[in-house]
Amino acid sequence: MLYIDSKYIGLVSARLEKFKRTKDHLYTFRCPYCGDSKKSKNKTRGYLFQNKGSFIFKCHNCGMSKGFSTFLKDTDVVLHGQYTMERYKEGLTGKHRNVADPVFTFEKPVFKKKLDLPLASLNDRAANYLKRRKLNPTKFYYANRFKHFCNTIKPTFETTKNDHPRVVIPFYDRENSLIGFQGRSLDSYVIPKYLTVMLDEKSPKVYGLDKVNIEEEIYVTEGPFDSTFIGNSIAMCGSDVDLSDFNYRFIFVYDNEPRSREIVSKITKTIEKSHKVVIFPPHIREKDINDMVLAGHDIKTLLESNTYSGLEAKLKLQTWKRV
Repeated sequence: MLYIDSKYIGLVSARLEKFKRTKDHLYTFRCPYCGDSKKSKNKTRGYLFQNKGSFIFKCHNCGMSKGFSTFLKDTDVVLHGQYTMERYKEGLTGKHRNVADPVFTFEKPVFKKKLDLPLASLNDRAANYLKRRKLNPTKFYYANRFKHFCNTIKPTFETTKNDHPRVVIPFYDRENSLIGFQGRSLDSYVIPKYLTVMLDEKSPKVYGLDKVNIEEEIYVTEGPFDSTFIGNSIAMCGSDVDLSDFNYRFIFVYDNEPRSREIVSKITKTIEKSHKVVIFPPHIREKDINDMVLAGHDIKTLLESNTYSGLEAKLKLQTWKRV
């Protein structure tokens, strides 16, 4: 560790008057604490020397004595921060060391309260698309050039070539701060249909956290649009969403696709984690909640009468799946 100390002695030497290396691991200079001799400006009674594997500062004029870390901090606080970090990376700070661990402070990010975009209800094409799906256009936004918009608030796309208009679905956290959003393409030929951008990468890709009552059971759907038809619900907006940090009572509502190995696997794992899950009866042919709404089904009754858990859920899954 002496090589790190020696490095920073060299760096701080420019701030030490009459600094001179007299021999290996011994340096002299005028004491920065007392100003050294008042009679002679050439006297150097401040010393840095090696002692038991570390450097010590000692002034033979005023008697001041300090470890090198403290001396460096008193002399140049910026250099001291760099010195501490370098030793920290080498595992040379903390308990039983003469340099304390660095203190890391992180400011909580401040996120916008809403998107700087027009409501979908103000764009005919977006409004008509949502109305056809029995969705409320005032709950969503519209971006004529989605990628371009994203890059104005967070550099996300390397190129905005082949940019397309999208309905924008905002994600808010429990404090009602905007943490991300998802864009749904209005053109059927555009792939992917959904693009998700998170402003806070540590937050889960979940829609509806700002509206749910966490004291009651919460329905969890696979898409934001589906969740708007269910009271007290949220939506997972990505295949990698992890809800394990939320100590809530969930009822999972997966897409009605009994021939999908992915869906069957998700339901199986959900049951194994002791969560409740909705398994739709055979006469329901629609793929998701939105399609069921368009087909005229009573969603509330449908969900309540087909929610299962434990052994009953496992038996229902066996008769439902077709893979």
